[in-house]
Amino acid sequence: MLCGGANAIAQTKPAIKPNVIVIYTDDQGTLDLNIYGAKDLTTPNLDRLARSGTRFSNFYAASPICSPSRASLLSGRYPQRAGLVDNAAGAYGGGGMPGSQFTMAEMFKAGGYNTAHIGKWHIGYNPETMPNQQGFNYSFGFMGGCIDSYSHFYYWGGPNRHDLWRNGTEIWEAGHYFPDMMVDEAGKFMASNKSKPFFMYFAINMPHYPLQGEKKWLDHYKNLPIPRRFYAASISTMDEKIGLLLKKLDALGLTKNTIVVFQADQGHSEEERAFGGGGYAGPYRGSKFSVFEGGVKVPAFISWPGHIAANAIRSQFAANIDWYPTLAEYCGIKLPERKLDGVSLVPVIASPSAPTTHPVFYWQSLGSKEDPQWAVREGDWKLLHNPIQSKKEELDANKFMLINLKRDSSEKVNEAANNPEIVEKLKAKYQTWIKEVYEQ
Repeated sequence: MLCGGANAIAQTKPAIKPNVIVIYTDDQGTLDLNIYGAKDLTTPNLDRLARSGTRFSNFYAASPICSPSRASLLSGRYPQRAGLVDNAAGAYGGGGMPGSQFTMAEMFKAGGYNTAHIGKWHIGYNPETMPNQQGFNYSFGFMGGCIDSYSHFYYWGGPNRHDLWRNGTEIWEAGHYFPDMMVDEAGKFMASNKSKPFFMYFAINMPHYPLQGEKKWLDHYKNLPIPRRFYAASISTMDEKIGLLLKKLDALGLTKNTIVVFQADQGHSEEERAFGGGGYAGPYRGSKFSVFEGGVKVPAFISWPGHIAANAIRSQFAANIDWYPTLAEYCGIKLPERKLDGVSLVPVIASPSAPTTHPVFYWQSLGSKEDPQWAVREGDWKLLHNPIQSKKEELDANKFMLINLKRDSSEKVNEAANNPEIVEKLKAKYQTWIKEVYEQ
């Protein structure tokens, strides 16, 4: 039996292996669900899913940008060890997570599961880095960073390029709304695998620009200012589509034996193509691209009726790289004999008093090769170096910013000058880590 405080429930071994669905959203703000505190959003389906399981209040992505976040999720490794530290080249080929990585899909496939990728990929656009070569029996979606939801073209950066694929073959479905297509494809996959275990990576491309929420939601949010109106409409459209996915799961009689994981890939975007923002991070500073909290802290929860405590909250630090070993443990699948950076969250999910999986955690992302942005967190202390979205006067002479998150969750007060020994200690830990993490 595993204990979960007031929400303790008995852990019983299922008669058959559970199905697994990992829902990964795109550019969703740290607090952008009603259940996470966004008062102006309508998100009943995701709120219900969160309440059906255990949600995290201190969950993080290993990168503040799309491709490395996805590579770290699927490999259970820091992006550096996964071999993808920047966005993959997308619709123009080249660059991606090496095929030598043993992905979550390959792990499930080796464990007897049928596997599917539905939606966004963005971790490789040449044959050896596309989904079917990374452990997925079935793949439907686009390979780049984003597409127009109706034409399925990539319009950002030029030349325009069509980007819609099924199992490595380009398909044309102009005029069909991509989120609806995702739900339809996912439903067919689940129905065809009703009697055998499946793993599905449902990587919905919302609320990432072009922010093409449906008209009824634009009307619903007509009194919100732009860009929040466009962003909110995209969030609620996304919520509705995920609700349809869950309804299909229920209609197939699979809900009770399916683990559903939900997580955003990183913080919200403030890019011009996203109308300069619209996401909500509450007190947390920063957004996509930044290692400030708003760039890496994300909503996340896991549901498995009868096996995981319902409406429970866990405050321990946890990260996307932890889903890999967590799901392996729940499903009774042997982990690969290679180094993982993720640690199983099963003890944390079972008990609010279990220790965090990561006493120390690291990020390195963007910036120049000689002077990159990085951060290291140990307990309440977080040391940032050359952080994107900071002001020059906020940093010390060596471009450091030391934050005590317990006292200053908004990351405004640099305590480096008064704590040089902590700066040196965390800097040394980072230097040791960055050398080791590239050694595979």
